[in-house]
Amino acid sequence: MKSKEQKSPKKKTMAMVFKILLIVVLVAALLFGVLNLIVCLSAKKRMRSIEDSLNDKGYDCIIVLGCGVWGDTPSPLLSDRLDAAVRLYEAGVAPKLLMSGDHGRTDYDEVSVMRKYAMEKGVPSEDIFMDHAGFSTYETMYRAKHVFGVESAVVVTQKYHLYRALYEARAFDIEADGTIAEGHVYASQLLWDIRESFARVKDFFWCIIKPAPTYSGEKIDIHGNGEVALD
Repeated sequence: MKSKEQKSPKKKTMAMVFKILLIVVLVAALLFGVLNLIVCLSAKKRMRSIEDSLNDKGYDCIIVLGCGVWGDTPSPLLSDRLDAAVRLYEAGVAPKLLMSGDHGRTDYDEVSVMRKYAMEKGVPSEDIFMDHAGFSTYETMYRAKHVFGVESAVVVTQKYHLYRALYEARAFDIEADGTIAEGHVYASQLLWDIRESFARVKDFFWCIIKPAPTYSGEKIDIHGNGEVALD
């Protein structure tokens, strides 16, 4: 009987710990879902297909969010974004393109690849601005506002990413609408969706705290000549 009495408090303690852990997990899961819902619902009405975006006018620029490049070639994900952005530019939706991506190393340069691609499609050099320090979606929107002085923009990226991009643009008081880039079918889409759900939660809090980006830099007028942003 004594042995059973000694085990009983241990079992009670373990049961209580398990209940507390279960409550913590359930609360965290609920918060995770709610924050994703807030980000997505806030942006949903401002997302359109490229066909529905072509008649829009009056924006300061078209923001193209960078992603992987293979040497001097944009990845399929990025080329879809660039093709959509060039179509918007040609339709007169905005007079400038802001290419924002990772150029943190000498041997990796997303924005120069993006600029070259757009120029090969006929976009003049002076209408292409490069943000060399767009290391994340959050930093892109921070710098678009505080470095380039963007007040209004069309943001171009894939649908799964556009919710967060628009949420962050709005957090920095940029009047932003989104155009969904389409084209390729992506084999890694499920993994990207999962990763993006975590990124939405992180950036929800980032938009409240508003930490400074990796680089701030001197101010550049988005209405001027894009060649001032050449590296």
